[in-house]
Amino acid sequence: MSIGTNKSPEACPAAKKCGGCAYQGISYEEQLKIKTDKVRRLLRDLCPVRAVVGMENPYHYRNKIHAAFGRLRDGRIISGIYQEGTHKIVPVDDCLIEDETADAIIRDIRGLLPSFKIQIYNEDSGRGLLRHVLIRRGFATGQVLVALVLASPILPSKNNFVRALRKLHPEITTIVLNINDKKTSMVLGERNITLYGKGYIEDILCGKTFRISPNSFYQVNPVQTERLYRKAVELAGLTGKERVMDAYCGIGTIGMAAADQAGEVIGVELNRAAVRDAISSAKANGVKNIRFMAGDAGEFLEDMAARGERADVVFMDPPRAGSTEKFMDSVAKMGAGRVVYVSCNPETLARDLKYLKRKGYVAEEAWVVDMFPWTESIETVCLLGKRKPDTTVKIGIDMEDYRRIRDEEKAE
Repeated sequence: MSIGTNKSPEACPAAKKCGGCAYQGISYEEQLKIKTDKVRRLLRDLCPVRAVVGMENPYHYRNKIHAAFGRLRDGRIISGIYQEGTHKIVPVDDCLIEDETADAIIRDIRGLLPSFKIQIYNEDSGRGLLRHVLIRRGFATGQVLVALVLASPILPSKNNFVRALRKLHPEITTIVLNINDKKTSMVLGERNITLYGKGYIEDILCGKTFRISPNSFYQVNPVQTERLYRKAVELAGLTGKERVMDAYCGIGTIGMAAADQAGEVIGVELNRAAVRDAISSAKANGVKNIRFMAGDAGEFLEDMAARGERADVVFMDPPRAGSTEKFMDSVAKMGAGRVVYVSCNPETLARDLKYLKRKGYVAEEAWVVDMFPWTESIETVCLLGKRKPDTTVKIGIDMEDYRRIRDEEKAE
């Protein structure tokens, strides 16, 4: 595998303040080694860790970009990211890991604000309008979603603003107002108002088209996501007959990637907006052997087990905090033959593998997939199988009995 390192690892002037790219100054090859060594150390007594899957060009891979807005004391508007551990904005015009089209749109939105008299939201006073801008881009389709996160649903001269922004960036597919009127550190609110386009974009992953709205969960590095999901499906060893459970399914990406090789796929997700996107994407792709349910994945598996139903394979992709004992108990109770665990935190992965081991599962192999170059984040996919019962017959014999039997055999 060739690895692109054509830019200086010290090329970002905001690196020391931002804190996002912890591996600035370290070559990409060394980053991959550090991440792989960490996973191998944590899983040393659990399973072998195979080769790392790195990127050929580890730059501008993020398809989801969030910018916070603020004002300097001299009145100038700035946009960028929060300094690590604070709500102080570090001005950023160009980021080495963010999509370049998205960065350009954010710069131009910042430039339009004064002429439209759009006030920047002040977290301390609770006054102002614009809180954040979120850009999402489909790398395969080229479609672009712009979400303006406002403290109020009223954007002055909204039609003129949309026309001005689209004149600068005709590649924009849809523009949405996201209303966040709460005093919270959360970026997005729950309400969306479409100003232009359909309110969502589409992207293609593993041959399937997915609908992405402002609040949708969708992996931020589509190049590596494709590799991650193909590896996950490969490890599952599907033959076309299995019933597959996609837990923590989001908008159904893993489940739909597996659907062509499975008999039936059931996706379960707590976020109802994500479930709606998943159902729409399944219909758009003509995938008829998959269904999605809104609810807690652990409770859903418990109900299945209570009804005497089972899944042959479970895909689980929990958050950084890892899975819950309740969910893993449900997996074991249902008796799934294989579990494919997609992890974004090797520490909680190691913890959960040990728990699943006590429930009768054995981790067979793990692969490190570098989803987030230049950062400390590590993605791992691990295959677990049911431990086979020990059929060895153990016979104990007393030494005096052994000598007696031996002497009797000699006498005969």
